[in-house]
Amino acid sequence: MRKALLIILGVLVLDQALKIWVKTSFTLGEDRVITDWFILHFTENPGMAWGFTFGGDWGKLLLSLFRIATVIAIYFWLKKLVARGIPQGGIIAVSLIMAGALGNIIDSAFYGLIFEASDYNYVSQMFSEEGGYAPFLHGKVVDMLYFPLYKGYLPEWLGGDYFIFFRPVFNLADTAISTGVGLLILYQKSVFQEDKKEEEATTEA
Repeated sequence: MRKALLIILGVLVLDQALKIWVKTSFTLGEDRVITDWFILHFTENPGMAWGFTFGGDWGKLLLSLFRIATVIAIYFWLKKLVARGIPQGGIIAVSLIMAGALGNIIDSAFYGLIFEASDYNYVSQMFSEEGGYAPFLHGKVVDMLYFPLYKGYLPEWLGGDYFIFFRPVFNLADTAISTGVGLLILYQKSVFQEDKKEEEATTEA
C-alpha cells in the first residue's frame, strides 16, 4: 500500500503545483506556446469531462459528492487489491485513477474558496480580501494542457474547413486517469479475476 500512496501523493503534488501556478500566473484564456503542437492554455471546467454540466448549482454539488464517493470506493478497492497481491501494474493503474480523481476533487472542493474568479483581463489571486468565487464543492477544475497535433484545412471532398486535430484541453489529473484506465485494460485479468470468482461463489451459495 505504501507504493500506491506514494504514487497518489506524487501525482497530487505535481497536479496541484501546475494548477496553482497556472491559476495565479495566467489570465483566463491565455496561451503560452511551448511548441507548435504543445500549448499551455488556461481554461476552467465547471462540470464533467468536455465541460458538460447539468442541474445548475445542485448538479455541481451532486457531481462533487459523487466524485468523493467514487474516490472512497476506489480507495477500499485499492486496499483489497494490494492485500490480494496483484501485479504492480494493476496497483499502479488503480493508484493513478484515484490520484487523478482526487486532484480534480481538490479543485471542485477548495478552489472556489481560496481563489478570486479568473478573468480575461487580470490574473486571479489567492486569499484575496474579496474572498473566493464559489462556495465549498462548487469550484471549477483548472485545465491547461493543449496538444493541437495537426492544424490545417481538410480536403475539398471533406468540406475544406479549417481543422484542428485533438482539441481537448485537460490537466495532469486527467492524464493520470486516462493512463490508469489504459493500464487497467492491460491488467484487467489480474485485477478483476478474483472479484469475478468471489461473485460466482456468492451466486452459487
